[in-house]
Amino acid sequence: MKVKKIKVLLLIGLITLGTLAKAQSVQAADEEVKKAKEWISTLALKDDAKEDRLVQVVATHLSLIKDWHNSHPASTVPAGINPLDGKPLSELHRQIIADSAMPSTIHQDLMSGLRKDLSEDQVALVLDKYTIGKVAFTMKGYQAIVPQMTAAETAEIQKLLEKAREQAVDFKSMKQISAIFEIYKTQAEQYLNNNGRNWRQMYADYTKKIKAEKAAKSNSK
Repeated sequence: MKVKKIKVLLLIGLITLGTLAKAQSVQAADEEVKKAKEWISTLALKDDAKEDRLVQVVATHLSLIKDWHNSHPASTVPAGINPLDGKPLSELHRQIIADSAMPSTIHQDLMSGLRKDLSEDQVALVLDKYTIGKVAFTMKGYQAIVPQMTAAETAEIQKLLEKAREQAVDFKSMKQISAIFEIYKTQAEQYLNNNGRNWRQMYADYTKKIKAEKAAKSNSK
């Protein structure tokens, strides 16, 4: 009799846990749909059918990213060294490796779904929502640091930052997104060095200029 009661209690417990898990899943899905609706609404498309399709595309992508991230923690990547510098892989590195193993079809479905209904400029606006406008913000920084930045330099760096943005949308946290941008920022700085610029010197000069401006502003008070 006691065994039977225990089995019944276990069954009730499993049902309860299953119900809670399902509720959490539905709530998470609602959160992604809400975010997708907010992003797509900023495009002011005035086409309900198109908006519904795009919301579904973005919400699905957000859900898949989250699910992959949650089921592939950093611990799934063995501790080791970064072959580029010989230093131990950080927790962030290991999480990026785990998340970057996500099937490429997830990214492809996002991009094809967006391009089905949007122009390239509109697609860029959606990707900016994922990355909180890091392309424009980072470009503004380069334009402040690099004296008399040429059209060719601007075009090359813009291209690199756009590549960073598209790759970064498949990562869940802002730390990961920033780390992806750092990869392409390094390439941008190498490009400048290879084309007659000295990135380290330009950055040092810019830092000195900012400090001097702050000091002058402080002294004027």
